[in-house]
Amino acid sequence: MEATHEVICGLDAPCHAFSAKQSSAAPTWTPKNGRQKKKTSGASLSGVDVAKEVDFPSWYQQVLLKGEMIDYYDISGCYILRPGSWEIWEILHEWFNREIRKMGVRNCSFPLFVTEDMLNKEQNHIDGFSAEVAWVTQSGSSKLDKKIAIRPTSETIIYPYLASWIKSWRELPLRLNQWNSVVRWEFKNPQPFLRSREFYWQEGHTSHLSCQGADQEVLQILDLYSCLYHDFLAIPVVPGRKTEKEKFAGADYTTTVEAYIPATGRAIQGATSHGLGQNFSKMFNITVEAPCEGQSEERTKKTFLWQNSWAYSTRVLGVMVMVHGDDKGLVIPPRVAPAQVILVPVGITASTTEDVKQSLVEAMADTRETLQDADIRVESDLREEYSPGWKFNHWELKGVPLRLEIGPKELQTGCASYARRDNGDKGSISFASLAAQVAEQLASIQSDMYTRALEKFRDNLKIITNWADFTPAINCKHLCLVPFCLKEDCEDKIKKMSEGTLDPGSEHDARAPSMGAKSLCIPFQQPSDLKGTNTACLREGCERMAEKWCMFGRSY
Repeated sequence: MEATHEVICGLDAPCHAFSAKQSSAAPTWTPKNGRQKKKTSGASLSGVDVAKEVDFPSWYQQVLLKGEMIDYYDISGCYILRPGSWEIWEILHEWFNREIRKMGVRNCSFPLFVTEDMLNKEQNHIDGFSAEVAWVTQSGSSKLDKKIAIRPTSETIIYPYLASWIKSWRELPLRLNQWNSVVRWEFKNPQPFLRSREFYWQEGHTSHLSCQGADQEVLQILDLYSCLYHDFLAIPVVPGRKTEKEKFAGADYTTTVEAYIPATGRAIQGATSHGLGQNFSKMFNITVEAPCEGQSEERTKKTFLWQNSWAYSTRVLGVMVMVHGDDKGLVIPPRVAPAQVILVPVGITASTTEDVKQSLVEAMADTRETLQDADIRVESDLREEYSPGWKFNHWELKGVPLRLEIGPKELQTGCASYARRDNGDKGSISFASLAAQVAEQLASIQSDMYTRALEKFRDNLKIITNWADFTPAINCKHLCLVPFCLKEDCEDKIKKMSEGTLDPGSEHDARAPSMGAKSLCIPFQQPSDLKGTNTACLREGCERMAEKWCMFGRSY
């Protein structure tokens, strides 16, 4: 499956230029101690009781807990992933496994522990993780002679063994992947799925004879990540390359797909594919005797392998919730919804005859069987202790894409009533063509969810060519595409100069972080070629010429 690359920066419509003069609708705020929590209309006592636009952190916490995606654990920063989230992870897992197997990737498993000596072997690599490494220093009452790290990533665990496994250049490329958890002991405020101390991911590690072969795979994997967001999670992303400052520690370069959270105006790194070059192979002596270029196989030379690593994590679940969720709870795209359809019996009263009740039971069972035979994931809510209205709210909270209601009226008309979770649209579906019409509704929901997310991303990605417009745009929750010199010192200064809020006395959004804007990526699809145009770098005071358009913004 190939990802469809959109026209500009990975989005399918042009970015809009931004001027500070246009920003009259800057977000307003009320002091934290005076903030009013907006009750959601129609929510039960167990529903979400704060609006997404009023208090996003509280909303996010409630949606995850009450939507039964997570529960909190007694170790800070660690979370229980309940079936409501784990089953989504499994759907993505199964698809991604199929796709990488087509590429010749094989799954394996390595231990979660790594010695300090081995972790320290690649200095740039460990420097990037040193503050987050968790260490085992004691067994029972005995101190360990040497402390052992719990893996923050697995390069230094896997690569020592590749040196002995790879015997010949004919065995290449060697492509391995493992599904596992890693530990990064975040000191910042942990957040479920976004910044947790233990999280789940897949991590691919591959070795190649040539740089060209490795580079080709980096982009092939990134296309799969774009597909995962676009086709499954209904979320648009911008594919691009990280700046030198933001690349993976120890890599030659890092490619990424970047998503956007409209409610907070912040970007989030969706997944990464790294070209490691020969950095780790030289460190761990991963070599083969390979034919000299243009020579017969009889003439060989020692060749260090070219390596890649790539990963996406359970962060994708948090991105999905933040982008699509609303004041009633979760809104799950059909392609990843554990239950795509919920069946609810309605219209049963004290006067309903036993014959009608039996007919309803049979109709519910037939409907469920028909949908299951069409490979549609469906559940029935036959609990008698709850009213239909309570059930509607309950399943809306859990984000089930489509609700079908069946009662005496529906039996008479031969049509089930439906309600879409994403936009609230209601109508009827004939029992005679039930599976086909339900499939059409699910496809429409999936498409419409992506379209709405795309429009919000597109509307909030602004081309900025004047420094005076940059910070106001960031404060209005936009991402900015700017001409940039790509130098690290300039990137540091942009971040520092864009800290804080609008001018003193002007209104701003207190929920927006005061952090400065950072580089997100250099989009593969550039609005224009800056070479030879003598376009200055955006930053005020930078006297260098811009090399590329670079996307900046506040980020998770």
